[in-house]
Amino acid sequence: MIDLQTPVDRAFLVGAPDRDLPKRLAEEHLEELARLTDTAGGQVVGTLSQRIARPHPRFYIGDGKAHALAEAVRESEADLVVFDEDLSPAQGKNLEELLDVRVMDRSELILDIFATRARSKEARMQVELAQLEYLLPRLRRMWNHLSRIRGGIGLRGPGETQLETDRRMIGTRIGELRRKLRDVAKARAVQRKSRAGSFRAALVGYTNAGKSSLLRALSGTELFVEDRLFATLDSATRSVALGSGHEALVTDTVGFIRKLPHDLVASFRSTLEEAGESDVLIHVIDASHSDWEEHFEVVDGVLEELGLAEHDRVLVFNKIDRLTHAEEEALRERIRALEPIPAVFLSALRPETLGALRDTLRARVLSRLAHVVVSVPVEDGEAIASLYREGEVVARVDDDTTVAITARVPAPLLGRLAKRTGVTVEDVE
Repeated sequence: MIDLQTPVDRAFLVGAPDRDLPKRLAEEHLEELARLTDTAGGQVVGTLSQRIARPHPRFYIGDGKAHALAEAVRESEADLVVFDEDLSPAQGKNLEELLDVRVMDRSELILDIFATRARSKEARMQVELAQLEYLLPRLRRMWNHLSRIRGGIGLRGPGETQLETDRRMIGTRIGELRRKLRDVAKARAVQRKSRAGSFRAALVGYTNAGKSSLLRALSGTELFVEDRLFATLDSATRSVALGSGHEALVTDTVGFIRKLPHDLVASFRSTLEEAGESDVLIHVIDASHSDWEEHFEVVDGVLEELGLAEHDRVLVFNKIDRLTHAEEEALRERIRALEPIPAVFLSALRPETLGALRDTLRARVLSRLAHVVVSVPVEDGEAIASLYREGEVVARVDDDTTVAITARVPAPLLGRLAKRTGVTVEDVE
């Protein structure tokens, strides 16, 4: 994989928001880029912003602004310029020639963060695939700086023949990674099948909304947590007790972000299929963030791209400990007015606030159980025990030969009981 993390780069940030974007959002976008740069290990030494109606074909920003940027980069002694927009290969090449420093766009920066944060073998393959697909159309530009800034995948020096060789090498590697990830996806499908009888929930949300913290608080197990964008990339599944003997398997998924690179979404598709196979999505939102509504829309957009827009969902507004009482009440009123989706308000740092989410998930579990009367021969202790162990017994009537148990029962147990000799099942009217 490509390693873009050289010892502390001095980064100059450039934003080019649309003229119609509110000033507050434009400022927030540049602040988010600064946080991404910090996560990647860079030091921000300056910023520049220009509102544009449409991207300049040569420099993305205007010609005059580009030359002003060149002067600012020299004065700040920056060795890296990071654009908050996605640059075309030609724009990147022109900017590097003008600025005489390395130029990255938002997608490349996010890919760099993913490369340094991925821990599992699957996540590393997914990130490498996304990096290579991003790199391939930009390979020619990479020759200008690879020898003096960083190593590459088989990139050893200028030359048309070597360039074509490297293109073939990258193409071969992309094919190999896709095959391996298909194999991993098949294995993941087998794992999901083995959990078919369990109630499953998936945590989704904007990066740094607190998904990992919430899963750690719900499950009581250790998970890596850090107050940074994309602190964790590897999915984790934990068993969460919901009360009354019910439990759920809850999976943490990779966080989303504005302008998440398409190649990255495609590469992580098999991991994100965990969300599609879940019974309910838990959409975690940072209630303390001033732009939570924009973050909500970003996540909605990615879910729509994954075909999950209509999936059963619960909104969880996390970090309410950072709100005043008045702010929390105003937020609750706004959500009641805007969203038909059920909403829960909590703080992953306050265990006493987690009960509402457990109750909401338990209600989802119960709604998926069949309400039946199961008549079991009195000597069939195994069937009776399974009803108590896996179902929710409402009533029981014993006679000399039969035990009639009224219970809420999951579908897999219902199927097994129906195959047992002497057992009859009737729906409760």
